[in-house]
Amino acid sequence: MVRKLLSAVFSNLKNCIGWKTKRKIVVFSVDDYGNVRLNSAQARKNMDAAGMKTYSRFDALDTLETTQDLQQLFEVLSSVKDKNGRPAVFTPFALPCNIDFEKMEAEYFREFQFETLPNTYKKLALQQPEAYTGTWNLWKEGIAKGFLKPQFHGREHLNLAVFNDKLKDRDTELLTALRNKSYTSISDDKYPTMSAFAALDFWDVKENEALEPILVEGLQLFEEVYGYKSTYFTPPVFNIHHSLFQTLKDNGIQFLDLALLRSEHQGRNVYKKSFNYIGKRTKEGLTIMVRNVVFEPTEDRGIDWVSHTMKQIERAFRWNKPAIISSHRVNFCGHIDPQNRKNGLEALRNLLDEIVARWPDVEFLSADELATYLKNK
Repeated sequence: MVRKLLSAVFSNLKNCIGWKTKRKIVVFSVDDYGNVRLNSAQARKNMDAAGMKTYSRFDALDTLETTQDLQQLFEVLSSVKDKNGRPAVFTPFALPCNIDFEKMEAEYFREFQFETLPNTYKKLALQQPEAYTGTWNLWKEGIAKGFLKPQFHGREHLNLAVFNDKLKDRDTELLTALRNKSYTSISDDKYPTMSAFAALDFWDVKENEALEPILVEGLQLFEEVYGYKSTYFTPPVFNIHHSLFQTLKDNGIQFLDLALLRSEHQGRNVYKKSFNYIGKRTKEGLTIMVRNVVFEPTEDRGIDWVSHTMKQIERAFRWNKPAIISSHRVNFCGHIDPQNRKNGLEALRNLLDEIVARWPDVEFLSADELATYLKNK
């Protein structure tokens, strides 16, 4: 009972403050697209045999999106239309770069090397043609047809400080993952303030100075890869220090996706808490956006995800808020386990059907479209 009460209070807190609209707007903000985490089922078997742990469903199932992943996703998104005749749209918070595994191996894993996403797809189409033939062309088709509107999620989805430290120490689990063309099952127990996957985590606040050029280069490469400038940024694992806000602003970012209740690292394991809401402005002029709905249909929490998400959308609309739905690519990945993709897409189809049936005046927008509309009001 207490848990349900706290959940209800928190859900209302997400919606009671900030920008409001009478429009029934639904946005899908979906993290981690373009990122190579797990290469293949064989890679997972090899790492299992080497004793590497599976810490989460991401370690077990999260792969670079395949041709089938995108084809089946587009079928589901196009199965409904909003009041304007528009299909549902994903805003993939995406990476333009990945580890260049082949180059690193050729150089005996001495230093970090990266490549752009089209090059990653070109290699994978040769290595795993049944999964990756034509995938990058399908990506571009999805953007052109309005099913996908990617925005920036960092240059790559890893913490370089942790990566380089482990590389220097010839860390067995890192080298095992890299030899399997993967970056997963990486422990970060030695790093109290840094996740191995959070690109902008740090120990000392001065380290943020070295992160500035990585963000700048990442935004430039995002434009090169996806064909336009990103205006919206979700930090990997939601972590970023405010000293980087001006760099984002100076390089075209207008909108920043942050947690409702944010705990910002100030350096050396000291944290400062803050409260965010949709439409809040930073002193640099960035508009903060906050996700107020969660949809993680392949995460086993013992709940009916469609019903749970519908209740969150209903609560958002009751408060005259857009429904900004938070999700992750892993829910729709089938390269390791096709049943995982089937379950995730069936839940997505059911959710979309219920949305358009319940709210015939719904509008599907990309995250940047919503944010631009908010900013211009």
